[in-house]
Amino acid sequence: MNVDLVGRQAQLGLLRGTLSDVGSRGAAVLVRGAPGIGKTSLLAATGAHAESLGFRVLHAVGVEAERDIPFGGLQQLLRPLGPAELEGDAPHRLALAAALGFAEAEVPDVFMVGLAALDLIADVAATAPVLILTDDVQWLDDATVSVLAFMARRVGSEPVVMVGAAREGYRSRLNPDELTTVAVEPLSHDDAAALLADRAPDLRPSARRRLLAVAAGNPLALTELSRTLGKAADPDETYLPLTERLERAFTDRLTTLPAATRTILRVAALDDGSSLTEIFTATRVLTGEAVGITELEPALRARLVSVAGIELRFGHPLMLSAIQQTTPTAERQAAHLALASALDAHPDRQVRHRAAAASTADETVAQALEDTALRAARRGAVAEAVTALEHAAVLSGDAVRRTERLLRAADYAVELGRPESVHRLLDQAQSTTLPPRQHATVVWLRGSFDEGLGGHPGSVVSLTALAESVAKDDRALALRILWSAAQLCFWSEPGPQARRRVLDAVERMALEDLDPWRLAICAYAAPVERGAYVLNGARDMTPKDGDDGRAYRMLSTATLLAGGFDAARTFAASGSTGLRAQGRLGLLARTAGAQAWSDIVVGDLGAAISATEESRRLARETAQTMMYALMTAIGAKLAAMRGDGDDALRLAEEAEEIGLPAGARPVLAIALIARGTAALAAGRFEEALGYFRRVHDPADPAFQVALRLTAVGDLVEAAMHCGRADSVVPIVAELEDIAEVTPAPVLHAELRLARALLADGDDAAEALFDAALRADLAAWPLIRARTHLAFGEWLRRRRRSVESRDHLRVARDMLDALGAIPWGEKARRELRAAGETSRRRDPDARDQLTPHELQIVQLAAKGLTNREIGQQLYLSHRTVSSHLHRIFPKLGVVSRAELRTVVSDLR
Repeated sequence: MNVDLVGRQAQLGLLRGTLSDVGSRGAAVLVRGAPGIGKTSLLAATGAHAESLGFRVLHAVGVEAERDIPFGGLQQLLRPLGPAELEGDAPHRLALAAALGFAEAEVPDVFMVGLAALDLIADVAATAPVLILTDDVQWLDDATVSVLAFMARRVGSEPVVMVGAAREGYRSRLNPDELTTVAVEPLSHDDAAALLADRAPDLRPSARRRLLAVAAGNPLALTELSRTLGKAADPDETYLPLTERLERAFTDRLTTLPAATRTILRVAALDDGSSLTEIFTATRVLTGEAVGITELEPALRARLVSVAGIELRFGHPLMLSAIQQTTPTAERQAAHLALASALDAHPDRQVRHRAAAASTADETVAQALEDTALRAARRGAVAEAVTALEHAAVLSGDAVRRTERLLRAADYAVELGRPESVHRLLDQAQSTTLPPRQHATVVWLRGSFDEGLGGHPGSVVSLTALAESVAKDDRALALRILWSAAQLCFWSEPGPQARRRVLDAVERMALEDLDPWRLAICAYAAPVERGAYVLNGARDMTPKDGDDGRAYRMLSTATLLAGGFDAARTFAASGSTGLRAQGRLGLLARTAGAQAWSDIVVGDLGAAISATEESRRLARETAQTMMYALMTAIGAKLAAMRGDGDDALRLAEEAEEIGLPAGARPVLAIALIARGTAALAAGRFEEALGYFRRVHDPADPAFQVALRLTAVGDLVEAAMHCGRADSVVPIVAELEDIAEVTPAPVLHAELRLARALLADGDDAAEALFDAALRADLAAWPLIRARTHLAFGEWLRRRRRSVESRDHLRVARDMLDALGAIPWGEKARRELRAAGETSRRRDPDARDQLTPHELQIVQLAAKGLTNREIGQQLYLSHRTVSSHLHRIFPKLGVVSRAELRTVVSDLR
C-alpha cells in the first residue's frame, strides 16, 4: 500500500467499487475532509486505478485565485478533448463553445452548457468509460460547479463516474439521494505513527510524541510539521489551530528560498491562472530582472510546487493561501499590476487584476468591471457577474452608479437563488439615502424569494404602491414590480381591495389590450372578475416572432387561472419549445407545471405524468422551493386520480410541510384536493367531503379563488354519497353566482354535473344530465366520462338498468383510456350491478413505465431521434438509448413504429 494511503483502505475500496459498477450505472461521489486529511491522495489513487481499468480520466482542480473565472474549471476538465470535439451547430454545442471561449454567442442559461458537456462526455464514454476527478471543489468557479451538478444528476445511465473532493463545510449542490458522500477522518494513532515513521524516521521519541499529538491524525500535518518541528520562534505556536500551524510551516519554508524564487511564488499565488509564461512575464515586470525555470528550481526541489507542461501547481492549497495572507499589501498590489500587464490577450482577467491593484475609487476600472460582468452574464456565468459588479461598486466614484451596480448584482443574485447574497448587497445599497426608483428596486428585490411569501399580508399593496411610484420614470421596472404583486395574489390571499389596487395600477399603465403582461397580471389578481377579458384576449393573441417563451408561459398560467385549461395546455406546449431551446430550466419548470395541472383537470393523465415529473424535478434542480411544493401537491392529485392512495397521501404531506409554514395557498389547496380525491376514490365519502368543503371555505388557509373552481363536481359527489347534499347547496349557489361573472369553461362544465346531481326530482335530474352531455365537452374528456358515470349510476339506482349500461360502458372505456383507474373500476362495478360482465382493464404504458420513461416514449413516438429527445429532456443521447433499450421489453415492442401504437392507445 502507498504510504500516502495509510488508513484509507476503506474509502479507496468504496471508490474502486464505484468504478467496478460503472458497467451497470454511473455515479457521483463527493469526498469530504479537513485540509491535508488525504483527499487528494485518494483521488490520485482512484485515477490511477481507473486508468488501469481502461477509463478515460479527466481532471480539474479548484484554485482560490481562479474562482472568479467563468467556466475555468470546465476548461480544465475538457481541455484534453480539444476544440474539435465542440464542433456542431446544435444550440447546446454552440453554448459550450461560447462558454469556453471558442465562439462568440450568448449563453442564456448555464444548463445549456451543462447539456453540451454531458453530451460530449457521453460521446467520449461510448469508446471507454470516463472518470471525472475534481479536487478542491470548494474553489471551483460557480458556473463550473453548476455544470458539474447538472451532469451528476444525469450520469446514472452513463458509463461515467464523477468523484470530487471538498473541504469540510462545503455545501454541495446535490441532494443526499443524488450523491454518495465519503468522509475522510483523521488517521488512527497507529496509522499516524506508521506514516510519521516513513516520513521522518530520525525523529527523537519526545518530538515524535509531540508531533503525533499536535497533528491529530492529519497526514499533511505529520509531513510538514516534521520538517519544522523545534524551529518555531513563538512558544505559543503549539496552541494555534492546525490549519494556521500548517500555513506558518509553509511560510517558514518560504523564507529559506532565494528572493527571486519567493517573488515568483508570490506572483503565482496571486495569479488567477497557472501559466508559467504569464507568471515569469509578470515577475520580470515586477522585479526588472530576468527570471525563468532556473529561479523556480529551489521551490521545485522543496516540493512546494510542481510543473506540468507549462503550468505551475502548488503542492497544497494551504501553501498558496499562506503566501497570499503573508504578502504585504503594497507588494500584493504591485504583483496584481504586473500580472495585468501580462494579460493583454485576456481582457476580463486583466480587468480583475487591475481592480485588485486599486487602492482608491477608480471609475475607469469600475466601468471595465461592469462590462466584464455583462459579458460573463451573457456567457451564462451569472455568479461571476455578481462578483464583478460588487467589486465595481466598491471602486465606483459616483454614489448613484455604485448603487446601480449593487442593485444589478442583487438582481443577478436573485436569479441564482441566493437570498443571503441579495440581502447583503441590498444592505450595502441602502447605506445612503436612495432616490425613489432605486428604493423601489431594493424593496422589490428583498421580496423576490419564495414567491414573495416571506413578507406580510400588506406586501401586495406596498408592491403596487412601489410600482405606481416609478411607473412614470421606468415603466419596465414598474411592470416587473406589479407582476410580483399579482403573483403574490395567487400565492396568498390579500383581500379584494388589494386585488382591486393591482388591477387599477395595470390598467393605468396604458398597455396594449393584448399585452401578455397585462393579461397575466389581471388573471393573477382577479381570475374571476377579469376571466372573460383574459380568455377572450388570449384567444386572439399570438406572441411575437422571436419570443423567448416567457410570453407563452404567462399566457398559459393566465388562461389556467381563468379556467381555460384547454387553452392553457396549448400555450404551455408552445412556450416549452422556446424555453427548452434556450436552456431556461427555471421558467420551463413553471411552464411544465401549468401544463401538468391543465392535463390533470382536462383528463390527459398520460401527458400529466410526464409533465408533473419534469416540472417537479426541474423545480428542485433550480432551487424553486414553493414551485417544488406546488408540483409535489399536483403529483399527489395525479396519484389519487390513478388510484395510488398511499402515494397521494405521502406527496400531499410532503407538500404541506413546505407550504403550510409559508402560507402558500395553492400548495395547500391542491394538497387538500388530492387528499379529498384519494378519499373519494377509496369510498371514504365523509372524509372526502370534509376536505373538499375546506377548499371552498374562505376562512381556511387552503382557500384559493381560482383553484377551487376545479373541485366542484368532487364536492357534490362526495356529499351525495354520504347523504349530505344539503350541506353543499350554499357553496354551489355561490359558485353559480361566480359563473354569472366569468365564462371559465371548467366551472361551467363542473356546474352542469353538479346541477344534475343535486336536482330536485327525477324529471329535472334527467333533463340536466341530458343537458350536461349535450354541451360541448370535446376538450373536457374527464368531465364527460364522469358525467356518463354519474348518469349511468343514477339510472341504475332507479332500476333502469338497460338504459344505464350504455352510459356506464362509455364511462368505463373513456376512464380506462384516460387512466383514471378508480373511476374506471367503479364503472365496472356499476355495470356488474346492472347485469353486464365487464372485461378487466389491461395495464398500459402508464402502469408499466416510470414517469421519465413515459416521457421518453411519448417523444420517441413522435419520431424524434435519441439526440433530439436528449436535447428536449436535458439528457445525453446515450441515456435516452439506454432507457429505450429497457422500455421496449417492458412494452413488448421491437420498434419505434410500434411505440406510436402504444402511445395512441393512451389517448
